[in-house]
Amino acid sequence: MIVALKSLFGEIFEEALLEEITRVGTLRDVPADFELMDIGEPIKGVPLMLSGAIKISREDVNGDELLLYYLEEGDSCTMTMAWEMGQQKSQIRAVTELPSQLIMVPLTAVEDWSTRFPSWRKFIFQSYHKRMEELLATVDSIAFDQLEKRLWEYLLEKKRVVKANTLSITHQTIAQEMHSSRVVISRLLKRLEVENKIRLHRNAIELFDPV
Repeated sequence: MIVALKSLFGEIFEEALLEEITRVGTLRDVPADFELMDIGEPIKGVPLMLSGAIKISREDVNGDELLLYYLEEGDSCTMTMAWEMGQQKSQIRAVTELPSQLIMVPLTAVEDWSTRFPSWRKFIFQSYHKRMEELLATVDSIAFDQLEKRLWEYLLEKKRVVKANTLSITHQTIAQEMHSSRVVISRLLKRLEVENKIRLHRNAIELFDPV
């Protein structure tokens, strides 16, 4: 654990903080499509990402899911910290997009480190800023961008995260994550195929590199 920690966070955290993380943190290797946290569950810890990717999403009153952002190598989910401070249950769902390795830090340590380690406070503030920018981008996309543009950007982002041109995903899953209907998404995907941006397969989508 300490080797991976120093590789990713050695230039960010003090040596004493790295030792604390090693002492109280729990190293976890998690397969893809594993639900780490669901909406309404008590928040028990905060992840520090060593590798892989985690999809963070929300639900509306109708149960429709909306993708918020991804956690990747070197990230942490500061949203869980904010809700914990307010004594609330989780408002997000966290599911691994790829096989992931992470360190779960107990919430009791998170608040303590904020007062003891300047590097931890700075890391938390920077994480909040990054998450807020991503959330605002999501809101702007929903409010102002045409759905086709949003869909294409969604596919490109998923391609970037999984590092593969072919995405194993159904039209229904895309519709749920984009807060749309399967019929609309299927129609837009067909349009993208006509535009030679993608090729549709059974439960998979192949993206072509831009010319």
